Amino acid sequence: MCLGIPGKIENIYYDGKLKMGKINFDGVTMQACLETTPDAQVGDYVIVHAGFAISQLNETEAQETLTLLRELGNSQSKHKAQVE
Repeated sequence: MCLGIPGKIENIYYDGKLKMGKINFDGVTMQACLETTPDAQVGDYVIVHAGFAISQLNETEAQETLTLLRELGNSQSKHKAQVE
């Protein structure tokens, strides 16, 4: 199973002929190949899997997903604190 986390494209560059991007995942950045999302531009959100952007999504969808993931993380932290 793969959990797709939205990341925002901060920079686009080429590595030879490959379209690449610097992607920001809520403060954590990584490089990803953007060849499978040719219309993606700086400021757009993409889902990255195994170093490749596999889909593009709008900012509203990205923010909703990030909010849900943060809430899930907070819920897990509270549960862990209760167990200890």
